[in-house]
Amino acid sequence: MSISNADAAMAAQFETLQAEPAEGGGADLNLDVILDVPVTLSLEVGRARIPIRNLLQLNQGSVVELEREAGDPLDLYVNGTLIAHGEVVVVNDRFGVRLTDVVSPSERIRRLK
Repeated sequence: MSISNADAAMAAQFETLQAEPAEGGGADLNLDVILDVPVTLSLEVGRARIPIRNLLQLNQGSVVELEREAGDPLDLYVNGTLIAHGEVVVVNDRFGVRLTDVVSPSERIRRLK
């Protein structure tokens, strides 16, 4: 049994994001549709460019110098897009990140170009 393109297009129905009235009388977007979408979150402490020759010589205890100064903020990326800057904290013997600056939506869009 084959389905024509028109039938397939009619069969596919998607929920649309609609503005719903909030208690304060404004409108909020219904974001429930995307709340469970997984994203990749990564933190960048710094970067280094080294020749493969030097990379192959690294062993336990080697130190790689990064382009950032000690105390500079970390960069927080979501799916490869810079979202915020932060600093390392230790909470109950675990590492965490305290966000110190969140990149504005307009700045994020500007960086995409």
